[in-house]
Amino acid sequence: MLKWIGATIILAAGTAYGFAQASRYMRRPKELRQLGAALGTLESEIVYGVSPLPDALARVASTAPPPISRLFAEAAARMRDNAAERTAGECWSDAIRAEASRTALREPELASLLALAPTLGLTDREDQAKHLRLAIAQLRTEEETARDEAARFGKMWKSLGALLAALIVILMY
Repeated sequence: MLKWIGATIILAAGTAYGFAQASRYMRRPKELRQLGAALGTLESEIVYGVSPLPDALARVASTAPPPISRLFAEAAARMRDNAAERTAGECWSDAIRAEASRTALREPELASLLALAPTLGLTDREDQAKHLRLAIAQLRTEEETARDEAARFGKMWKSLGALLAALIVILMY
């Protein structure tokens, strides 16, 4: 009886692990799409709304879904609480690094976001808009890649988790 309970626990854990890995692959294209939309909103806020950068970031954070909203909210909070007299780009970079672990974003997307840092708040509106459009284009390219990976690796991880757990159970008994 104890063997059956142990086998069931191993199978459930392996399957859950596989589904958790697949979930990360499935979340990435969705988060990239949301991030692109949020950057588009930020571009509109900067160019047409003529909002100060912390206010623009806070507005984007209020409209974006989590975990993307946390990136923008953290950046806005760091800019408002700027006791160390840091630039907007430094606050943006720090916020991206602090919140990146809560997202499914990978290095190429993070590099695109960090590339915005030197221009945010330091250049004119048109230059900032140009850099935001470039980042959005890069995110769209990454989104296509992420969709392909999600289709390929998502199914693989779902199956692999259950199959490896079954192999462990077979080897144990």
